[in-house]
Amino acid sequence: MPTETLSTRDRVLRAAADLLTKGGREAVSTRAVGAAAGVQAPTLYRLFGDKERLLAAVAHYGFEEYLASKVRLGRTDDPIGDLRRGWDLHVGFGLSRPAFYVLMYGDAHPGEPSPAARQAVSMLEQMITRIADAGRLKTSVDRAARMVQAAGVGLTLHLIATEPDERDPELSTATREAVLRAITTEEAMDADAPPGSGPSAEVASRAMALHAALEGKDVPLSAAERVLLAEWLNRLAR
Repeated sequence: MPTETLSTRDRVLRAAADLLTKGGREAVSTRAVGAAAGVQAPTLYRLFGDKERLLAAVAHYGFEEYLASKVRLGRTDDPIGDLRRGWDLHVGFGLSRPAFYVLMYGDAHPGEPSPAARQAVSMLEQMITRIADAGRLKTSVDRAARMVQAAGVGLTLHLIATEPDERDPELSTATREAVLRAITTEEAMDADAPPGSGPSAEVASRAMALHAALEGKDVPLSAAERVLLAEWLNRLAR
């Protein structure tokens, strides 16, 4: 694709993003975007096809900014602490860019997610896999990732829909910690825990640690045996 076209596309996306930020989804009309970017309607249709595809491209544009901030977050020796920081970054991004966030998450529909959306989920799964590697995960990586994403997105959309002066400042932290308690286990079993709860949590975390350790590794098992082992480990984790 010629450099000029890439430059035009970037200019259009920047103009659309600015309109979205100032006026929400309804402000992003092809006429308004064309006027702001200094391009004619045929150029917009050639680049994006229609308004819905333009909005999808703007959502992707927003995802790229979010992913860049997640990459800058880095990692430490504390995978659960890293997940906490990732949660806070996610919520903070949504509250600082609400129009982008609603476009990215508030208009969900079944279908193939964008590459950026898939990368965001992959990064979350990598964070949770590190918790499993440390023997601290109580459920499967996939289920834990779905729980974190569902709770984080739901919370952020709720906060966006609430007037700033009416928001509970502790709600995000309380929700985050509730989810963490549901998917992770303490390093040491609680002596005051109800009978049977300690060993169950330990078995679940060990099962998921083994599942994560074997992922992608060359082990002397047939394909059918690997499927059966994965089923057993997931059952123990539940």
